[in-house]
Amino acid sequence: MALQLRRVVTGHDENGRAVVLIDEIATNLVSARPGATASVVWTTEGFPVDNNGSADQSRRQTSTTLPNGTVFRVLELAPGNAPRNHRTDSIDYAVVMKGEIDMELDDTTVHLKAGDVLVQRGTIHNWVNRGTEPCVIAFVLIAAEPVTAGGKVLHAQG
Repeated sequence: MALQLRRVVTGHDENGRAVVLIDEIATNLVSARPGATASVVWTTEGFPVDNNGSADQSRRQTSTTLPNGTVFRVLELAPGNAPRNHRTDSIDYAVVMKGEIDMELDDTTVHLKAGDVLVQRGTIHNWVNRGTEPCVIAFVLIAAEPVTAGGKVLHAQG
């Protein structure tokens, strides 16, 4: 089953009144590897964030993260999804919305289920769905400096 995600975005009209600018089922679904489908809900550039305008910021070109910005992405991982061991130059806030998933670190595996939350702080990791149902995770990725550990800079990879 394909990821179904209703996206509601607010803003202001010319009189400064709060309005709904976008209310849709997300159509910007991408799959960069087998068993993984993602939708960018919104992005921002710069800090503090500029909430002016009405352009759809979900259409901005990004990689996993956005330098000096944020990415709000929802990811669906099918059972048996293809691995992607990676590290990002970001702090990631994640909420498991549906299903279950294993997060693999260097020497540890953590099992997460719907309702669990995670703060990912530039660690190398992989997501593996060993279950029988798709897992849906919402991520907010905020640009960060690369991690330094043991005197080495641990740059983004994967």
